Amino acid sequence: MNIKVLFFASCRDLIGTGERKMTLPDGATVTDLISKLAMEQARFTDMAPSLMVSVNQAYVERDAKLQDGDEVAFIPPVSGG
Repeated sequence: MNIKVLFFASCRDLIGTGERKMTLPDGATVTDLISKLAMEQARFTDMAPSLMVSVNQAYVERDAKLQDGDEVAFIPPVSGG
């Protein structure tokens, strides 16, 4: 299946782009996507536990199953003053 992945703030800096198309096997979960990204960029493993994840603009748990055409966003914690 094909999905669109969005990266924000420090995620975008780490991955080197704000948006990317990825292919995953049918039945893949958010955890599977994180594992694939970590294989390509080892430092993503350190960042992953603190990220919020949304699928089609709704926050989800890591065990959420993905569907063809989904949009997944990785959102790091933000702070402000």
